[in-house]
Amino acid sequence: MQIYSQSESDPSSNPHIEQGLQRVLDRLVRTMHRNELIRQTTDQLRQTLQVDRVVLYYFYWQWHGQVTFESLSNNKFSILGSTGADNCFNNDYAALYLAGRVRAIADIELEPIQTCHRDFLRSIQVRANLVVPILIPRGLWGLLAAHHCQEPRSWSSLDIEMMQTAAQTLATDSNILES
Repeated sequence: MQIYSQSESDPSSNPHIEQGLQRVLDRLVRTMHRNELIRQTTDQLRQTLQVDRVVLYYFYWQWHGQVTFESLSNNKFSILGSTGADNCFNNDYAALYLAGRVRAIADIELEPIQTCHRDFLRSIQVRANLVVPILIPRGLWGLLAAHHCQEPRSWSSLDIEMMQTAAQTLATDSNILES
């Protein structure tokens, strides 16, 4: 059994531990600020666009990602944690979004899209879809998507502009740039 003096057992007296704890705390604060910004953005978009769902699809590795945030008109539309159709989103689609592609689909049943894409959208109850990229200097960070689940929806240029502005706001936030 060893007996330590107060200064030896108190982690706050060790500058390396203090620095490590401060880094953890700083990262936690940045994450909380980032999450709050995303939550507010998705909520505001859903309410303003009057859609059933707005989601943030975050890419965590080489075009693999998942829905990490969602704002819902009703909990029955939740797809939180959904990873998407991996075989459908490939380098070709990634290149389009890297180039700034905006995809507005008024009705997935009438739009000429790949079968795997249509089947995926059906599986998550999407009838109309508006997707904009979140581009940061390192590349494609994620996708911001508005989903109308119950019926077709024509997307106006104002709807598209609003989504692009929201994506740009997220893309330039320091807490997202550092994540």
